[in-house]
Amino acid sequence: MAWDEWEQIKAASAERHSTPMRLNHLPGDFTGSPSKGGSGTLRHTNGPWGTAANTADDLKTSTESVKKGLRSSHTGVSTGAAGLASLGALKTVLTSWEKRLEAVRDECTSLEPKMRAAARDMGETDVAVADKARAVHVAGGGNSR
Repeated sequence: MAWDEWEQIKAASAERHSTPMRLNHLPGDFTGSPSKGGSGTLRHTNGPWGTAANTADDLKTSTESVKKGLRSSHTGVSTGAAGLASLGALKTVLTSWEKRLEAVRDECTSLEPKMRAAARDMGETDVAVADKARAVHVAGGGNSR
């Protein structure tokens, strides 16, 4: 492929995929007018983060409980099933599930405090940004609110 042909292909591709970046408007609004579209407010709520953190905590507790139940349900199996070929496979499956449940428990243990921190940090950021926005004075009197 010749260099000129390559440049033409790149230019054609750029024309098809070029969309100017505009951060001060909604799609189709090239005026920057806040009257078109949403309310102009962006609010953060801790609800989803707190719910997710609670779910992670509940899942951590329930996986530990399930793991204990799984282990206790296998107690005595090796004695009663001695000599069966499937005993080795049963032990392998038990070990596999215990590892999976431990991995889920460990992941939930790790995620729960991070989700609570995310909720707290975003809430603090919202308050700080709101305070800074209120401090901006607009020409014609008043502040930004």
